[in-house]
Amino acid sequence: MEQLDPLVAEARRFGYVEDSAVWLRPVLGQPARRIGLVKETEEAALRYFAQRYASFQAKVEELLRAMATAENRGSFLMKALHLKELTVRYDALGDFETLHRRLGEAEADIQQSVARNREKNLATKVSLIQEAEALRDTVEWVTASEKVKDLRQGWLKTGPVDKELTDELETRFQTAVQVFFDRRKAFQADKKAMGNRALNRYKELIRQAEELQNSEQFETASRQLKALQQAWREVGGSLPRKQAGELWTRFRAANNHFFERLKQHLATARPENDAAPGPGATPEQVLARKRALAEQAEALLAVPPQEAISRAKVLQAEWKKGGTVRGEESDRLWQRFMVACDKVFELSALDYYLRKRTGQPLPTAPAELAQTKITALREFLKQDRQELETLQANFDNLSPTPANEAFRQLLQTKIRGFERKVRTKTDLIELFRPQI
Repeated sequence: MEQLDPLVAEARRFGYVEDSAVWLRPVLGQPARRIGLVKETEEAALRYFAQRYASFQAKVEELLRAMATAENRGSFLMKALHLKELTVRYDALGDFETLHRRLGEAEADIQQSVARNREKNLATKVSLIQEAEALRDTVEWVTASEKVKDLRQGWLKTGPVDKELTDELETRFQTAVQVFFDRRKAFQADKKAMGNRALNRYKELIRQAEELQNSEQFETASRQLKALQQAWREVGGSLPRKQAGELWTRFRAANNHFFERLKQHLATARPENDAAPGPGATPEQVLARKRALAEQAEALLAVPPQEAISRAKVLQAEWKKGGTVRGEESDRLWQRFMVACDKVFELSALDYYLRKRTGQPLPTAPAELAQTKITALREFLKQDRQELETLQANFDNLSPTPANEAFRQLLQTKIRGFERKVRTKTDLIELFRPQI
């Protein structure tokens, strides 16, 4: 007995031949459907359409295997739907009902996976939006810019959410990001404008200083340059380190040039009207002399420390011989003179300490030298404040009795001395700070 071809036998289960045509039996709610013609023999035609089914079934099996190991199963949805649709109209002979059911199960599984992924994507996108919106008040522009970059990358890598939420979420995220970039742009514009204002102000102060550097009106020019130095410290703004250093070098050079000339002027000659007033001098003459001594003491801040301290001692001796006059201006001149001398002595002590401590020449770079001096002054200031606190505590604990009066006066003198030290060092720190 001739053995029946398995493919032909399988084909006859799902189809038949009638009137030289191949028919698919009713399946999936569809009536019998003619799927082709018999070109040679019935067996050949049935085998051909059975082979077409086997080829179609292989595609379905390949899809199902890929889905089983895939992380993103949602990417297979459209292909599964397409194959499922083909089971109703594909021209072949086979068990389309089983394939349709399996593809339907795969579709449901994908839909469930997609729903879970979209819930997870929704949570991720909401978190990204909240992080972006939290940056609306930050001023840490560098780190925040990197954060925004990471958030945008995270947003692009996060899969879709339900369509009805897509536009709303996209708008919230993009708005939060844009708010940050708008604020950063405004800050940068303000910073640039501030930098331009500071640059123009520094240039103007340099221009004025350079106009004064060769002045023969030493008293007036000295006072004006001191005012320019104070104005320089008050400019503020933020410029690139190199540019700020170049501007400071020009400004300092003009000041150094003038005060070097002033030093030579003081060393070589003293105008007649600058001589110490005699016993019969008028109050105006005494004040004029004290005013000149105060200006000379202030000018010593631009003189090398060791030379300045010698000159300051001379000025102190001349001040004592200058006569006495009462009044607010006299008190103000005394304060000016005393503060200037205190600064000279503190700078001399600072210079000695730095050279003795390191045994090396001081740094030549302005910013480095200023930082070195500020660091040392802060350490001295800390010690002075501790000593001042101890003296004040001792004074407060000492009862105001006649027996203690002499000791209380001694403590008060020491307290005032340390208060001057603290004030002087604080002023010097502020003097050096703009040079950093």
